[in-house]
Amino acid sequence: MTGTGICTGRVAVVTGAGRGLGRAHALALAAEGARIVVNDLGVAADGAGASPGPAQQVADEIRARGGRAVAHTGDITTTDGAASLVATALDTFGRLDALVNNAGFLRDRMLVNLDEDDWDAVIRVHLKGHFLPLRHAAAHWRAEAKAGRTPDARIVNTSSGAGLLGSVGQGNYAAAKAGIIGLTLVAAAELARYGVQINALAPAARTRMTERTFAGAMAKPAAGEFDAMAPENVSPLVVWLSSADSAGVTGRVFEAEAGRITVMEGWRPGPTADRKSRWTPAEAGRAARDLLAAAGTPQPVYGAR
Repeated sequence: MTGTGICTGRVAVVTGAGRGLGRAHALALAAEGARIVVNDLGVAADGAGASPGPAQQVADEIRARGGRAVAHTGDITTTDGAASLVATALDTFGRLDALVNNAGFLRDRMLVNLDEDDWDAVIRVHLKGHFLPLRHAAAHWRAEAKAGRTPDARIVNTSSGAGLLGSVGQGNYAAAKAGIIGLTLVAAAELARYGVQINALAPAARTRMTERTFAGAMAKPAAGEFDAMAPENVSPLVVWLSSADSAGVTGRVFEAEAGRITVMEGWRPGPTADRKSRWTPAEAGRAARDLLAAAGTPQPVYGAR
């Protein structure tokens, strides 16, 4: 493996690492010296089926490049699967320093056509699939801190532009990705005392999910041109956020696309009116319209006309 060694000595777990962004993150972390637990259930783009092949192939690829990696094919949306994910890192490499939550799939429908099963499945893999690995990793790090071995730990969660702005036809996905941002903020506040930093990333890249939804924008460029939508463009920020060099950075949300990195500033108080007593409905309406006139224009929902 080649690189600057920014993650030398660290152990990183990457979920959904069999393909796309997760694979790129795992390879990039390994190239910087990290030992990797490659998690992937090996499902189809809609979450159907399972195969150990993708995770094992990435682990083999890392080892072929001179790195160290182990495959984990458990379901991280279950307590047992998430617990075994953390246990695999500890049993194989003796420590855990970084968790990159990346697993996900899509079941896109307009809201009036969205089945309850499709809602539950997407919320489960994205939101519960972030919570359970985070919870089990955090329990380990808390125990370490209480034993006097305060870790220098990192969690990188994967949100989306859909979670920041919404996306037509992706109500389940957008809700899950927005929930991941809320989870990130709470976890960063709660776990700082144990030496854990948590940040979220909203990436834009060519993956199985985005190729179907944004086919035109995800086309590969001509040979020799910069591939703006390559998943590998996102990974350097993930590597840095997973490293000890990112000390002091926590509770933040970044967008990463092509050669661009943006710090997202989230919800902040805008124009305010306070009459120091109760409004009537008509008065509240007039005040709301005045405030909206003074406020900035919100970014449009993806896919809205």
